[in-house]
Amino acid sequence: MTAREAARARVVIADDERLFRSGLAELLGADDRIEIVGQAADGDEAVRLAESLSPDVVLMDLKMPVRDGLDATAQIVAEHPEVKVLVLTTFDAERNFVRALRAGAGGYVLKDSPPEAVVSSILAVASGERVLANAVADRALGVLTGEIPTSEFYDGLTRRELEILRLLASGFGNDRIAQELHISGKTVRNHVSRTYEKLGIHDRSQAIVYAARKGLIDP
Repeated sequence: MTAREAARARVVIADDERLFRSGLAELLGADDRIEIVGQAADGDEAVRLAESLSPDVVLMDLKMPVRDGLDATAQIVAEHPEVKVLVLTTFDAERNFVRALRAGAGGYVLKDSPPEAVVSSILAVASGERVLANAVADRALGVLTGEIPTSEFYDGLTRRELEILRLLASGFGNDRIAQELHISGKTVRNHVSRTYEKLGIHDRSQAIVYAARKGLIDP
């Protein structure tokens, strides 16, 4: 083994989307500082590969079948503390990255990051540093400091509209929402209509995507 090969970060990619996973492996593997040693399609497989391959870094998606990325991260970090986990996901809500860091992840980056940023994040996490995507860090800091009002983060939705949106995205119908919140069905419909108008969406599926992205429901 050459010195350059020894210095490579050995990486396992865990993501349930095969095309994304294989494409990312090819992209990252083109960098001579990265060696892709395995690929996992779910959280259970990620845990098994972390144990059998002892990679430097597991590049972990959050939303996966069988076992999600948060649970897999917690187990890997608990059982193999020498293996670092870097979350790579589309979900940028504060609740998601706070839970990921609490589970033991060394970093949290977004899938729309430039390839060179992902490589840099992998190398940083492998060396023991913490990494947080700039877009996520800036928004979280802005909300915490009050520079970005919570209402602005949620695109102007009121507290009641957020509450109804969360229930709607969780699978509750209008009548059930009315019962839960002790308001009339007409009031629920009015809130839903205003929420859709503010967000520029038209149906429940789009509401679910928005709610997951903002951390109102689990991804």
